[in-house]
Amino acid sequence: MKKINVINGPKEIPAIILGCMRMPSLSVKEAETIIDTALGLGINFFDHATCYGRGEAETRFGDAFANIKIRREDVFIQSKCGLCFERNEFDWTKENIIESTDAILKRLKLDYLDSLLLHRPDLIFEPEQVAEAFDILEKSGKVRYFGVSNVPTMQMELLKKYVKQPLVFNQLQFSLDQSQLIDQALYVNNLTTERSIDRDNGTLDYCRLHDITIQAWSPLQKGFFKGCFVDDPELPELNKALSEVADKYDVSKTAIAIAWILRHPAKMQAIAGTMNPEHLRDIATASNVELTHNEWYKLYLASGKMLP
Repeated sequence: MKKINVINGPKEIPAIILGCMRMPSLSVKEAETIIDTALGLGINFFDHATCYGRGEAETRFGDAFANIKIRREDVFIQSKCGLCFERNEFDWTKENIIESTDAILKRLKLDYLDSLLLHRPDLIFEPEQVAEAFDILEKSGKVRYFGVSNVPTMQMELLKKYVKQPLVFNQLQFSLDQSQLIDQALYVNNLTTERSIDRDNGTLDYCRLHDITIQAWSPLQKGFFKGCFVDDPELPELNKALSEVADKYDVSKTAIAIAWILRHPAKMQAIAGTMNPEHLRDIATASNVELTHNEWYKLYLASGKMLP
């Protein structure tokens, strides 16, 4: 498994993460199987959130992980807090961050998290409260690293004014189909396409400039949870290009779609959300593929973009 090092953060972590959003659909035994499969592939990084099954994903993982013979220090476990759908609000208050972390640890049956991310912006967050919460969690040993999820540049900048811990991760949607993180730079100052619109104030470049590792969620999804683009008959050009490149490397189209993300010089991580062991093995083969500069562009343009 390809490894990356995060400046001001963890070292030798896998380029592919197992996202556990769908884990509530599994039995404890099935959860053990997918965790074991991931570990066997070198994927020892597991991503959670308080809203995944309203905590059920963390509970299922905690029950399964307790039965697996592996040292806690040999895995990297991450969760996110801030989405409070039961209260119909996003909440980055000091109290919610601390209470959520304690609840996460209880469900996971752990003493600490390797990383905690703030999950989507709280529109009325007070950065001083976030800073206090992070200090308490760090000093207590409950959280080692911190980051954000789906947060744009100026909110990260505001956080950094008050929070002394480095923000080491930002989880953002990115895929061959949903490539808006990189599109605007190509079409800058071009009135002929909506892709010239800067929708996030240069979040990708900001993260690269400030050593924040991007974790790409839904790397195989088209649109906003509209299904997988691999083998989608509505995207024939993209699938034709995926198939041609896949044949060269003797891997699947799915693996090439993931390899396209890993090829980006930002050194992103890709979050695999499958709970199917065979599918996870397939995705993991992306780690062995190093696309050429030309192949990367071939896939990008086949996804519906064009050079200006």
